[in-house]
Amino acid sequence: MAILELENVHSYYGHIHALKGVSLIVEEGEIVTLIGANGAGKSTTLKTISGLLRPREGHIRLNGEDLSAYKAHDIVSKGVVQVPEGRRVFGRLTVTENLEMGAYTRSNASETAQAVERVFHLFPRLKERHNQLAGTLSGGEQQMLATGRALMAYPKVLLLDEPSMGLAPVLVDSIFDTIKQLHREGTTILLVEQNARMALQIADRGYVLQTGQVVLNDSAQNLRQNETVQKAYLGIS
Repeated sequence: MAILELENVHSYYGHIHALKGVSLIVEEGEIVTLIGANGAGKSTTLKTISGLLRPREGHIRLNGEDLSAYKAHDIVSKGVVQVPEGRRVFGRLTVTENLEMGAYTRSNASETAQAVERVFHLFPRLKERHNQLAGTLSGGEQQMLATGRALMAYPKVLLLDEPSMGLAPVLVDSIFDTIKQLHREGTTILLVEQNARMALQIADRGYVLQTGQVVLNDSAQNLRQNETVQKAYLGIS
């Protein structure tokens, strides 16, 4: 059974029909990527899974339990945690305080402290800056912090929305190395990423979205070799 499943999900922004019957599955331990042009519905899919946008039709299931009617904070408590596009760290809080905000669903102080140490092990740069205000960090450091904050909740499924956006190439490589490390540790990841080439290099499977619909899904290897994907998203003519 898939750990995460979307079945015929329709979402709207007002009268705008943003997702038009999206269905996908994510198996435990996989990296699954969503690729597509701007406006295709990738981030909307993550927002709908997270409960930030309520689907009008369809079902979203975590380990078979329908999440469609739950509020966003309840979905986090159940184990689906999103790293938002644009990082959105709390700029006036320190690095450590930001991480502690990610553990708000937990009441065990010892577990929270262990989670902080896990994040600092994964991102040594954050440990060096643990007392620094998050708003003064570089873009790459803020991405590390946003990812670390999500990991504080020990997610069953980690939703990553455009983690490389706005970062220098050397930092992009570092972020993708981190995603691969999380994958090796067993974290299940649903990745939205404009850099389709990088996403398909690390993913197990992928879905291609166009105007709110899934038009193609296959293994990442097959998608890399697909002529349509190559022309539209990989810059290969």
